Amino acid sequence: MDEIEKKKRIPLVYRIVFENLRNRRARTVLSALAIGLSVTMMLAIKGLAEGMLEDQRERARGVGADLMVLPEGMSVIAMSSAPMSEKLVEFVQSQPHVKVATGITVQPLERINRITGIDFGPYNAMAHFRFIEGGPFQEPYDAIVDEFYARQRKLHVGDKLDIINKEWTVRGIVEPGKAARLLVQKDVLQELTGAAGKITAIYVQLDSPENTQTVMDDLREKMTNYQVYTTEELMSQFSVSNMPEVQVFINVIIALSVAFGFLVIFLTMHTAVLERTREIGILKSLGASADYVLGIFVREACVLGFLGAVVGILASFGTRELIAFFIPASMQQAVVPQWWPVAIVVTMLGALLGVLYPAVKAAKQDALESLSYD
Repeated sequence: MDEIEKKKRIPLVYRIVFENLRNRRARTVLSALAIGLSVTMMLAIKGLAEGMLEDQRERARGVGADLMVLPEGMSVIAMSSAPMSEKLVEFVQSQPHVKVATGITVQPLERINRITGIDFGPYNAMAHFRFIEGGPFQEPYDAIVDEFYARQRKLHVGDKLDIINKEWTVRGIVEPGKAARLLVQKDVLQELTGAAGKITAIYVQLDSPENTQTVMDDLREKMTNYQVYTTEELMSQFSVSNMPEVQVFINVIIALSVAFGFLVIFLTMHTAVLERTREIGILKSLGASADYVLGIFVREACVLGFLGAVVGILASFGTRELIAFFIPASMQQAVVPQWWPVAIVVTMLGALLGVLYPAVKAAKQDALESLSYD
């Protein structure tokens, strides 16, 4: 008999839950949207970290170099300034199995943008630029930009750019993925930044990838004060695990998402308890136990939490498209499906914490007092 009663009661519980959510559509929708906002924030931040690092990996790979030489202590992720002598390029070029060696000068600009000075001939021999508009440098103050930079700044060939207190002419627009978004002639950039004869890094292309390990070991032995990386080692540098500050930031966002979900569910369920005081009294007068009432509110919170997580996951695709449309040169957001289960678990945790007090309060209400509530 108890089993039969139990089977009858289970569908009724869920019917009550869904009817309450359906009859209070505005509150349900607003609660799901508010919870979804925290999920979107979490996924967008994680997606930006992964997307920007993946973009850096693709651009480093797109240069076509087999090795890269950097000054001691300089990070691959944050290349800036020009501490190396340009004469090192000739030294590297003279080594066995080196096909092309070329130096670059990197100068940071506003926010996270950078301008890169190159020697077009050897750089293009590695990267193989594909021009969408225009072509190579013609005048000293010409600039080449990639498609993302041109789209973000609404640039076309012949347009002017004001950078480092100089007016530059956009001479060419190339496909993205060739290390830098904004390229100028290296000697011109060196002169403007007071770094004549200085470079930031050296890209090295070999006559055969099979010689990579041999040349790398040889350069490391001869250039003891410099870092020499293979392309594979460069790729491994672009990882969140190598950026503890970013990982801490992501953890903070997750904690805020839990707190936000907790507050939304707490306020929603607390309001629901006040609105449904008489309903709770009726349920208790009909024999509903405290656990039964508690279960109703817990189930409602779980449904709201799950709906919010789904809304947040879908909205993260929207933020990705907005970023790609408005600021493709500055930021890239990746889709991070491996984080969807994390987002759902975090949201459900916040929902369960938020419903705890209102649900217990509802379960403890006296039936007579609830029925007399106006």
